[in-house]
Amino acid sequence: MALNVADLLEHAVDAVPDRTAIICGDRQVTYRELDERANRLAHHLASRGVGKGDHVGVYSRNSIEALETMIATYKLRAISVSINYRYTAEEVRYIVDNADLVALVHERRYADIVAEVLPQTPKLTDVVVVDDASDADFSRYNGVEYNEAIAAQSPERDFDERSSDDTYILYTGGTTGFPKGVMWRHEDVWRALGGGINHVTGEYVKDEWELANNAKQSPVGIVMAPLSPLIHGAAQWAAFIALNSGGTVVFIPQFDADVVWQTVEKHRVNVLTVVGDAMAKPLLDAYKAGSYDSSSLWAFTSHAALFSQSLKQEYLELFPNVFITDVIGSSESGGTGLGVVTKDSDHSQGPRVKFSAQAALIDDDGNLVEPKPGAIGRMARTGHVPIGYYKDPEKTKTIFVETGGKRYVVPGDYARYEEDGTVTLLGRGSECINTGGEKVFPEEVEGALKSHPDVFDALVIGLKDDRYGQTVAAIIQPRSGATIDLTELDAHARTKIAGYKAPRSYWTVDEMMRQPSGKANYPAAKKYAAEHADEAASPR
Repeated sequence: MALNVADLLEHAVDAVPDRTAIICGDRQVTYRELDERANRLAHHLASRGVGKGDHVGVYSRNSIEALETMIATYKLRAISVSINYRYTAEEVRYIVDNADLVALVHERRYADIVAEVLPQTPKLTDVVVVDDASDADFSRYNGVEYNEAIAAQSPERDFDERSSDDTYILYTGGTTGFPKGVMWRHEDVWRALGGGINHVTGEYVKDEWELANNAKQSPVGIVMAPLSPLIHGAAQWAAFIALNSGGTVVFIPQFDADVVWQTVEKHRVNVLTVVGDAMAKPLLDAYKAGSYDSSSLWAFTSHAALFSQSLKQEYLELFPNVFITDVIGSSESGGTGLGVVTKDSDHSQGPRVKFSAQAALIDDDGNLVEPKPGAIGRMARTGHVPIGYYKDPEKTKTIFVETGGKRYVVPGDYARYEEDGTVTLLGRGSECINTGGEKVFPEEVEGALKSHPDVFDALVIGLKDDRYGQTVAAIIQPRSGATIDLTELDAHARTKIAGYKAPRSYWTVDEMMRQPSGKANYPAAKKYAAEHADEAASPR
């Protein structure tokens, strides 16, 4: 039994070949077409020398071709590496070099950056270009047009046997530092992120054919729309969860709230996955302003960023029959906890979830934290965990600990045990603010600020202070048309958090500093505060 990403997808192809697999804009492909196109691309890459263990870059917005490329690499036992499409040439060069890419599939619109990077990255010798109606010149580096490349190859599925031990890599920028390649075994990442374990019950999917057999018995499959970019692990695995179970993946190349609701209505989407408030707020505003049929929607899931309680309440009011959840985890840990949103829940200080069966809290000395109310520790996960960071054994040592005879991955996010057995996510330890000896976690304060009706988004940072070491500061983005009274906002925040956690300084911006995945960009927020120090405002 090979619990391999390509094998699991092929089982679904064989079970429901004529069902629609992916929809993107006006295009769509069936499972059979998806498989044949991925086979053709795999044969093209193989003809250029790509094989087991080689790394192939995917530099694209969400598209059919992007997912086909990932599948094609897995069919060859090669490794797909997604590149953030918003990166500058220097950032792209870093990924190409650090990941040891030998081939690249990119949208044509990025040809100028690729042309700049290629002379500096000699290992990258083969480039396939996806037409996107732009006119950038890719002839200067002998790029091969995607459809031409696959048209010349066989659609047959005639590849070597694969293994559960094949490698999957997900590059993650996190919130600080250079992007890092998180290495997983295929079975482990499927168990941790792809539905191979029921995160509510902890039960394993025991048979690799189970999902495909279920798909075959069902007349229709789930229609899933992952809205974050495929550079994000949550989007990749939302897509694979849908495909492995015979569902349909609906892509929107670039996030637009009105287009999302039009797509929900047109394609009868069942599940939307978003990245916290950064996507959930504009979606809510667009829904209120428009007139859309959302009757097909039965689940709405937020992951990877704070989904504030005030916004959850608005969703519950508008979509009383929709199952709304918070999922916490990381590229290094996989799914760590799941929270079901209800009207009586209070997540104002951060996402509050039930831990998965493999999760725990670990203290700074590497010991398990006793699960009693108020106890704080770093979130950890055991069982199916990553191999480590690609080409970075020293960094790998920093996120793995062994305790109680088990190996845990500990990415660095802190959480607190609550009285009801849940945990509250407090935020990244590296961003923790020490003010007068008291620890303040940014996400806790951000949750309190974003529960105010006039606040659209917020990031909280620490500023140097001669007396306290650091003071708490916030960058806020008001809701459209709103004017924020800082004295009122301060009073509101103090009803949610202790007074020493309330920001002393504020900056107001039109657009928040976030990565394409929706994650907080704390370095950019700190830089903005430093460059606009004379514009800081105080609530008192």
